[in-house]
Amino acid sequence: MKWFLFFTFIIFSILSFAQKPGIYWIQFTDKNNSPYSISSPSQFLSQRALDRRVRQNIPVVTQDVPVNPSYVDSINHIFPVFNSLKWQNGVLVNVTDSTLLAELSGISFVDTYKYVRPLFIKSNPGSKEQLGTLSDVYNYAWGADQITMLHGNELHNLGFKGDSMLIAILDAGFTGANNINIFDSIFQNNRLISTRNFVIGNNNTTVFQGSSHGTSVLSTMGSLKIDTMVGTAPHASFSLNVSEDNAGEYIFEEYTWACAAEYADSLGADIISSSLGYTTFDDPTMNHTYAEMDGHTSVASRAATIATRKGMIVVVSAGNSGSQPWHHIGIPADADSILTVGAVDVQKQPATFTSVGPSADGRIKPDVAAMGVGTSVVNSSGNMFQGNGTSFACPIIAGMTACLWQAHKNTGNMEIIQAIRKSSDRFTNPDTLTGYGIPNFAYANNILSGNVDSEDYSNKQFINVFPNPFTDQLSIQFYNVNLNDISFELSDIVGRILYKNTGTLSPHSLNTIEFNNLQDVSNGIYILKISTSLNEYKRLVVKK
Repeated sequence: MKWFLFFTFIIFSILSFAQKPGIYWIQFTDKNNSPYSISSPSQFLSQRALDRRVRQNIPVVTQDVPVNPSYVDSINHIFPVFNSLKWQNGVLVNVTDSTLLAELSGISFVDTYKYVRPLFIKSNPGSKEQLGTLSDVYNYAWGADQITMLHGNELHNLGFKGDSMLIAILDAGFTGANNINIFDSIFQNNRLISTRNFVIGNNNTTVFQGSSHGTSVLSTMGSLKIDTMVGTAPHASFSLNVSEDNAGEYIFEEYTWACAAEYADSLGADIISSSLGYTTFDDPTMNHTYAEMDGHTSVASRAATIATRKGMIVVVSAGNSGSQPWHHIGIPADADSILTVGAVDVQKQPATFTSVGPSADGRIKPDVAAMGVGTSVVNSSGNMFQGNGTSFACPIIAGMTACLWQAHKNTGNMEIIQAIRKSSDRFTNPDTLTGYGIPNFAYANNILSGNVDSEDYSNKQFINVFPNPFTDQLSIQFYNVNLNDISFELSDIVGRILYKNTGTLSPHSLNTIEFNNLQDVSNGIYILKISTSLNEYKRLVVKK
């Protein structure tokens, strides 16, 4: 039914005979005579949203202006309106009497309309492959593997835990999340900023029911219970949004996804994390083809790209269809300028179910990968489980992205995304299962800090010596892809060796070596020689 979007309202009278009750998308022609104006953006964007635009030099444009309320009121006299989309400029409505659709042909500001979902759906809760699966295998070391795989613990050790960052989660429901002690820190510190249910519409805030999938997703980021589980962004703030309709699978959900993305923007969210994806539907006439995985055909994919243009970072799951007839990524994983996340196991091998790229127009997809096999998550009762799915790899990356952006708050969203891609272990040789590979967030942090030449990825080798000048301690950070023995010598300018040490570097890791007890070294200039099997490096250091 995609072709409806390209015809004018003249065909309404022809099509109305075949229409049926359901939820419809009504496309408007313009935003003329709106009471809102880009000259007064505080009327429709939060200060946080405006600040994000200012930091990244993003102008407020007509696309940001809400749908003309007089248009909405006019439609509401015919059909109940429960959601509007400003970026797409239209509304979602309930149509119980399909004969009334003919009235739309006489409304000048209506362009087209489109059937997106039946009014009533027979529940089929097991049909949503994109929601991942849970098993009852108990593992006490809950968050360790999935964080250390990304070197996220190194960012946490530096104090970057997501403070001041706002993550909007778009999911199916958060049952039990308001009663689980692993999330106590979020509620006690007022870091739950908002809740919204776009499937119900009318600004409904009911999210703690219906599905616990979002609860498990939240746990990978927001958990903070020492000795049980710590998420990838344990100090971040969250907005919990339901855009997924658990009762059935219809293209309607792509519109509610777009509604939630717009809301996240207006709220001032920094990051959108969404473990949802769409390919085929309960109504086969709505099904997508692989050719439509081009980043701009689907309303949800267009919304994801627009969200990026508004300065947010959008992180979505690639999908769990890798071993199925439809093995490609879904929507909005095909969107441009976002982070699409595939799944690997604890051995860093691609999961058999992770959906395959590239996008239909040949872009590398997924972008990166994280642990999606045996991932530590919590259920609606607060019990820990191991889960499988790109649904869980996605928020793990989203949480770490929040920590990285916290460390470089004035950096643009695309620079953050590029640093993450460039830090990944397949950056020079991407594939269709993990894209650029598994990110190293400690390395990405050093790229953004200027401690490494971000254009030299073949070796991924850098040295950071600090503090310089030093007093009683000198630290050396050394990164290398390959396992190497390393030795250090500290000598004065006439060649007398004062200190010597050797060690072994961990592969794909930021290694930190410290010279302590240097208080007896006289003030002056010294030479630090660092030797590996690949090269020798010298740095001048100053004792003060």
